[in-house]
Amino acid sequence: MLVKWIRCTVVDRRGFERGQRKWAGLLGEPGFRGQGGGWSRRRPGVAHVFSFWESRSFYDSFMARSHDRLAASQSGTFKDARAKLFEYRFDVKTGFEPRFTDADLVRVALCRVHEERAEHFTLMQEKVWNPAMAGSPGMLRGLFGEGPGHEFLILSMWHSAAEHGKYRTERVERLALRAQTEADIAALTGDIVDLESTWTV
Repeated sequence: MLVKWIRCTVVDRRGFERGQRKWAGLLGEPGFRGQGGGWSRRRPGVAHVFSFWESRSFYDSFMARSHDRLAASQSGTFKDARAKLFEYRFDVKTGFEPRFTDADLVRVALCRVHEERAEHFTLMQEKVWNPAMAGSPGMLRGLFGEGPGHEFLILSMWHSAAEHGKYRTERVERLALRAQTEADIAALTGDIVDLESTWTV
């Protein structure tokens, strides 16, 4: 599965949201698995969209054929758009599906990892972080994806902000020590996204 993460700064909120609903046109696309997104909790006006495709070839075919037509309605409503692609590697918890209807919140982390530490980082994700997140009440599902240049995406869906907050304060520092996270990671960025139900396809 291919995961696409788009982040942009919205300059015309009403126009952007109107255009976002037009992406319902993705439903007929071969290989399309689902899309959702919402607003950053930390940065006013920043929107995140996550879309999922069965494979890179289905995605490339969509980009060549239908993408520009669907995107036209949002033209001029945002700036500083950044899109990144990741190959799905494994679930966080079990049975990941690109479904957004039961989640209120998405936590996204982008880790750029030192080349010689990429294998260790992946292993720690499986052995240390995954069990801890899977055991957290309110964490619904998630995935670990790999992009070019030793970049990794960790995406988790949560029932509510309160439950995600409990996980963060209780566990993160202790887990980071155990996983030697500081030695693995060259750069870490991320965000907390309040999902908008009307953006779900």
